[in-house]
Amino acid sequence: MAPSLSKVSSGTTTVVDGGHGQSPITIEGSNFVANGHAFLSDVPDNVTLTPSAYPCFSTGESVSAVGAFVRFDALESSCRHVVPIGKLKNIRFMSIFRFKVWWTTHWVGSNGGDLEHETQIVILEKSDAGRPYVLLLPLLEGPFRASLQPGRDDNVELCVESGSTKVTASSFRSVLYVHVGDDPFSLVKDAMKVIRTHLGTFRLLDEKTPPGIVDKFGWCTWDAFNLTMNPQGVMEGVKGLVEGGCPPGLVLIDDGWQSIGHDEDPITKEGMNCTVAGEQMPCRLLKFQENYKFREYLSPSSSYKGMGAFIKDLKDQYKTVDYVCVWHALCGYWGGLRPNVPGLPENKIIKPELSPGFQMYEGLHSYLEKVGIDGVKVDVIHLLEMLSENYGGRVDLAKAYYKALTASVRKHFNGNGVIASMENSNDFMFLGTEAICLGRVGDDFWCTDPSGDPNGAFWLQGCHMVDCAYSSLWMGNFIHPDWDMFQSTHPCAAFHAASRAISGGPIYVSDSVGKHNFGLLKRLVLPDGSILRCEYYALPTRDCLFEDPLHDGKTMLKIWNLNKYTGVIGVFNCQGGGWCRQSRRNKCASEYSHRVTTKTNPKDIEWKSGKNPISVDGVQVFALYFSEAKKLVLSKPTDNIEIALDPFNFELIIVSPVTVLPGKSIQFAPIGLVNMLNCGGAIQSLAYDGSQSSVRIGVQGAGEMRMFASEKPKACKVDGNDVGFVYEDTWLLFMCPGLVGLDCPQLTTCLVWWFRGNGYLKPFLSLSNYSFKD
Repeated sequence: MAPSLSKVSSGTTTVVDGGHGQSPITIEGSNFVANGHAFLSDVPDNVTLTPSAYPCFSTGESVSAVGAFVRFDALESSCRHVVPIGKLKNIRFMSIFRFKVWWTTHWVGSNGGDLEHETQIVILEKSDAGRPYVLLLPLLEGPFRASLQPGRDDNVELCVESGSTKVTASSFRSVLYVHVGDDPFSLVKDAMKVIRTHLGTFRLLDEKTPPGIVDKFGWCTWDAFNLTMNPQGVMEGVKGLVEGGCPPGLVLIDDGWQSIGHDEDPITKEGMNCTVAGEQMPCRLLKFQENYKFREYLSPSSSYKGMGAFIKDLKDQYKTVDYVCVWHALCGYWGGLRPNVPGLPENKIIKPELSPGFQMYEGLHSYLEKVGIDGVKVDVIHLLEMLSENYGGRVDLAKAYYKALTASVRKHFNGNGVIASMENSNDFMFLGTEAICLGRVGDDFWCTDPSGDPNGAFWLQGCHMVDCAYSSLWMGNFIHPDWDMFQSTHPCAAFHAASRAISGGPIYVSDSVGKHNFGLLKRLVLPDGSILRCEYYALPTRDCLFEDPLHDGKTMLKIWNLNKYTGVIGVFNCQGGGWCRQSRRNKCASEYSHRVTTKTNPKDIEWKSGKNPISVDGVQVFALYFSEAKKLVLSKPTDNIEIALDPFNFELIIVSPVTVLPGKSIQFAPIGLVNMLNCGGAIQSLAYDGSQSSVRIGVQGAGEMRMFASEKPKACKVDGNDVGFVYEDTWLLFMCPGLVGLDCPQLTTCLVWWFRGNGYLKPFLSLSNYSFKD
């Protein structure tokens, strides 16, 4: 009999002993054991284990067994407990930890002492001897929140805290969850389903619909203006992108539109003389309405004025702009609301932070909806944990804020019109994602190092990639990952563009007005302002999970994603800097910044992932298109292709299963629009007709369409009209404006596959560890 759950008066969900389920996770002697293999030793006597009361969830074909909750009792009641739960010795782990209050990144090691403080999730590597992957997931329990950290003598410590000296406890029953499985990706997903049922405070991404902005190219005003933003400048920025052939579908009006002031200034004085980024931090919000620059906007086509007139003119003049969103902080502004201001909720300043006022969202969002704003970017979210002493602790304060925010978003912005930012902590994931389903998963795009290192323009870009890719393994279960904006004229712009193209999230830039790399942007943006977005969200490949792609000098970051009919692999050399334990910040590590070599093959893609998995059962051959080298390689599923890249260079590989037409001997694989970075994303429909020896493809966008075909087609039609095409060495090429149909001849069996590589033909069947270097 599995244990049951009951609610106690405090609202805490408590596991109540009622027997033991058949969990593979046990304590034997003084060891935590999974499937008979110890993974933590010297477990203290006050730490015990309770099998999960929830049913076994399974993703795909992975084996997902019943998990277990870790419980402990302390000698005294306190607002903060640091408890060793056992020693970790010589087992490789990957983890996600908060290296800033707002942001998380990836960290690896083999012992308990290798962990970092504020670790949100740990996965222990499986062993050849039979130990499965083991997930350690700190949770919320009542008004307490947990994280993991390093302890003495390689102990793993569990830190449990309320955030208020007035909120104390001594006994915890479900503050850490342990789950095991044989697939690292399914392991995390299955565990999150259990916790979704256990906590009941959030919804998984699969249960929600991301906002429409994820399918649009966007322009953010922040780097273009900082706080000097004005309506005319925004209009000019959109105009420049439209005239350059990259019209935005989203305009994100960042910090700089609100009415703010310093405490020492009269409430009638707006402090928009703060023009340098950072100088606005002490300011507080004076009113929900826009500042004077937008308030005084006069429409040239009507008698209307203000923000509403500006938004209407912007959308009327530039028809691709479907969404206009604005920035605001969770508490209104960086410093919150100004006290004693008519029209704002009652509030006060405490040492010197702002106390909560929940009428704020209704007042702010109702006005924004009225003037035509489609959504909001909510920033500075994890300020709350610093304000919780007198408000029931961090969990209860966060619940109150997120409940109010969620209600307002549902009322004014379709329930999903939010980008969450500066929110990378389990408090938000477990409490703030009932409706919110899009959020940032990594630190800001830093065009230069704020600490002054001139090399930061390069190595910080690698940090950004790793932050986003690995944090998505955890946060992608709650929110659709947003990899942040970038600048198309930055020295590493193509590096960023490639990652955004296959991230599966929104793509937006923060270019200065008139300063764009249109050649690069046109590889991301379609003429109608839409993008070729992947079906899933990008994650690291299995062989990267327990490696260090930032400063081990040997590991390439490889990420994978799925389109409707193709997979994609991104390969990035990010080596050269990252988290430094000694200085406690990101730091250059130039000794590791050099050419790196890796291997890849079609099995790097997790084909069975997402709502629309791609079946590759029985596929014997894949067509791999290298977007930067512009080469096609045919590969068996397990054939390795070697890639070598210099620092901060990349390669994108579209992986297309080769299909044999039913009843025929014709082999075919679509690649996509090769003028686009995510060229495989252009393929929206694909149908094979063996009786007619034809292939019909629906294509989004226009440009150079390429495919692999074992024989030359006899005809190519676009929307029913014959068009010319080029066929050379199994390459099929034509300029594609829309829907395509290929009528292939009925030919005899092709006994040998051929492909183009390094300028000469070579039988496919001899392919083995093909080397492909830039």
